Amino acid sequence: MTPNEMFNFENYTPRLLEIIDTTLREGSQTSLLHDHYKYFFSQEDKREIVRALIIYGVKFIEFFAPIVSQREADDFAACKAVRDNLITQKGYTFLLAHVRCHPDDVQSAIDAGFDGLNFYFGTSPKSRTSSHGKDLDEIARRAQSLIEQVKRDYPHLILRFSGEDAFRTPFDDLCRVYDAIAPLVSRVGTPDTVGVATPSGVVQRVENLRKRYPNLDLEGHFHDDRGFALINALEAVKHGMRYINTTLLGIGERSGITSMTALLYNLFIDHDYDRLEGYNLRGSYPINVLLASKLKKLVQSKEPVSLTNRTHMAGVHQKAVLNDAETYEPFPLDQFGVSESEILLGPLSGWNVIYYFLKEIKYYQIDEATAKKIAHTFKERVYGIGEDESPAEVLCEIAENEFGLERLAIPEPYRDAVVQRMTGTTNSNQWLEAEHKNGTHVR
Repeated sequence: MTPNEMFNFENYTPRLLEIIDTTLREGSQTSLLHDHYKYFFSQEDKREIVRALIIYGVKFIEFFAPIVSQREADDFAACKAVRDNLITQKGYTFLLAHVRCHPDDVQSAIDAGFDGLNFYFGTSPKSRTSSHGKDLDEIARRAQSLIEQVKRDYPHLILRFSGEDAFRTPFDDLCRVYDAIAPLVSRVGTPDTVGVATPSGVVQRVENLRKRYPNLDLEGHFHDDRGFALINALEAVKHGMRYINTTLLGIGERSGITSMTALLYNLFIDHDYDRLEGYNLRGSYPINVLLASKLKKLVQSKEPVSLTNRTHMAGVHQKAVLNDAETYEPFPLDQFGVSESEILLGPLSGWNVIYYFLKEIKYYQIDEATAKKIAHTFKERVYGIGEDESPAEVLCEIAENEFGLERLAIPEPYRDAVVQRMTGTTNSNQWLEAEHKNGTHVR
């Protein structure tokens, strides 16, 4: 008996929400890989991402079919080895191949040892006329025939079918295809391939599909062309969709798709805790940092689970955060691994944060009256800062050279402890082995 047959999907009880992460399929189509002349994820990148996803609690990971290239085939074998090594520690994670309804795609995935096949076929009028040129009856006939054969010969495989560009496919047209295939698969997908769906349209489509196919699970794939990927996924989940395609940081073709951590974060804020079962939420920010490092960038500001979401520039905000962080940090980001706040020194900083920075972080002997004078000088000077300088360096220079401040003589071991508490960093390669220390980082 093969490992695939031993870990039959029929023996797995799906959770209320199952993430199908497609960072290594959809995410590989992001133009961000070109920004730093990277172009593709290396095999080591993929191995690290797969390991991180499994430890985070993701039970379904989607890849390209191996027929795409020999490199993809070799990379999948390496990723499968990572999964197999983690089975005894983390349980089974299902590896799925994104396949056209074409025998060659299917055979390549079966030979490689995938646990399931995610079939797709364009069903919208645009797909039928400009992509493959087949009508709805031909689509249904081809897909049904191929899936019937696979189901008969490989009954252990997980099978899904999606009408590509489903939200530009009239509902009756979609059902002409799905009616023929529904008895053969464990779920049907509704990909918003070009990002045209609206939240109300998603709710209507999910409700109609649930009525027509009450015994089938539904899967959603939402693109962000209109900025609706996250809210569309949330609406789908709240109206009964169990499976949602995500990527880390929401990367993907064009504007990307739903961010995994943003989806889980919003469900947490909405107190939808039952759907968060089995996910290592404190690993959310570190896994975002891991993916960002592969792209040679920072976690982008549009990602809710980011240090940017706890970074403050305005003097009024900075003063309040020093007194009570919840004044401008209303959401529990610390429970998602963002374990520190960051206050940026600059022309908008008030005397309060300058006093705090010089006294508590740099250990200068300073009173509030002096801090107010230094703040005035700093605000004038910082507008002329050079590219090779930092605001913190300018501030310390003013404090020492123009105001003659002296630092407290704190023994080295204790000074290091204070600095570590105030400026603790996140190591993307060790985020599962250690908790991060809370603190406020001023720079």
